[in-house]
Amino acid sequence: MTDAQVRISHPRARRRHHWRRDLVELAALFTAVAVADGLANLVAHGPDGPVLLIASAVALVATAAFHTWWARRHSHAPPPADTVDTGESLDPASATGPQGEDVPRETALWRMRTTVRDEPGSLAALCVALAGHRVDILTLQTHPLAEGTVDEFLLRAPAELSANELSRAVVAAGGSDTWTERADAHDLVDAPTRVLGLATRTALDAAELPLALRQLLGRCTIHSLPAVSLTGRPTGETAPVEGVLESTTMRLRDPSGGAITIERPHLPFTPTEFARARALVELDARLGPRVPRGEDVLTLPEGNEITVRRAAPGDIEAAKAMHERCSDRTLALRYHGPVADADRYLGHLLSPRYGRTLAVQTTSGRLVALGHLLWDGDETEVALLVEDSWQRRGIGSELLRRLVDLALEARCDSVYAVTQASNTGMVAAMRGLGLPLDYQIEEGTLVVTARLDTAAPTNYAVRRGHFGRG
Repeated sequence: MTDAQVRISHPRARRRHHWRRDLVELAALFTAVAVADGLANLVAHGPDGPVLLIASAVALVATAAFHTWWARRHSHAPPPADTVDTGESLDPASATGPQGEDVPRETALWRMRTTVRDEPGSLAALCVALAGHRVDILTLQTHPLAEGTVDEFLLRAPAELSANELSRAVVAAGGSDTWTERADAHDLVDAPTRVLGLATRTALDAAELPLALRQLLGRCTIHSLPAVSLTGRPTGETAPVEGVLESTTMRLRDPSGGAITIERPHLPFTPTEFARARALVELDARLGPRVPRGEDVLTLPEGNEITVRRAAPGDIEAAKAMHERCSDRTLALRYHGPVADADRYLGHLLSPRYGRTLAVQTTSGRLVALGHLLWDGDETEVALLVEDSWQRRGIGSELLRRLVDLALEARCDSVYAVTQASNTGMVAAMRGLGLPLDYQIEEGTLVVTARLDTAAPTNYAVRRGHFGRG
């Protein structure tokens, strides 16, 4: 409600002043003076003066009583038409109660995309249809196509309005290929601000590119396909420099070699989305390999200090040396079988294109543990490797908690670990997270999935000092 409406609807608000009312009051005043003068002369010179005075007093009392009764009876009458507050400017998310108080209404956020004809009045008809269902348009983006225009809305609608009712209203107003999905508070950021934020994250960390693409394009599947397989053979995976857009699939050239394939079967990509995704990939290519700096120094229970930091492709030699110091059993629990040519696997694991890796090193600089968070399409895998002489000191549990924090920052719904059923250390570390777990066992292989959708970030990544045995 505006300030003007507040002043009008206030009970003490000043009403309009009419000159006709002043003229009537002035005439009534002169009449009253004339009547009073006549009565005074009559009382003073007439024989029945006292009787007339008593009769006048009774008449005045009766008039006052009648006026009081009339005023009370009509005290709740509406004000004149020129001072009525129609309430049309009230927020549709609230309603007026019986006592005139604003009663908040429950609302829900929706993301909606529909295609309309590219002609004057088509968008206006759509907005009128939404207004008819008390739907508030928070943001609007337009994506011009060869035929028609794709309009993308962020809507605040009454909670009782279902997705089917919303779609039917849009279709009746001329929309086609309508898609709706529930939104949350993260979608309230306008498109330019969101794109700039994703570009900043990508510029700081090469591992952010797949996550930035997923947040830019919504619910989709992203695959990074290398140009060379783990066995050293060319895969033939590539894409033109300008990329390829085919309805629900786009292919972009990966700056590190190979191709990035993005699929969204439920909703075709628009040329605007393709241009934004290509701009992020070009930014990543221009900046080259990069890993954010930063490390935490922690103290083990026995007093030794270790450093936890992000690993980079430059750590491959130190990682190979750690693998050579690990026993066959430790490597088999990590890789689920005999390990040959570990450097091929490490080149993939340490690449920021496929996930994030945390490294643990001693004060002398020796690498003693690795923790991986790997992007696997729509899912996220966690994996740990701790050198034999440094096991059972809580390092694995610390790495796992930090990897879960990274997954939460990336807005992942769950993480899973693949190991052998006999790997009690990994199972204990997963249970130590305090998250809901799902177990699947098949032919001795154990898959433990931790659901993160109801969890809040634990911020282990910023903790300092001592930590307990995990």
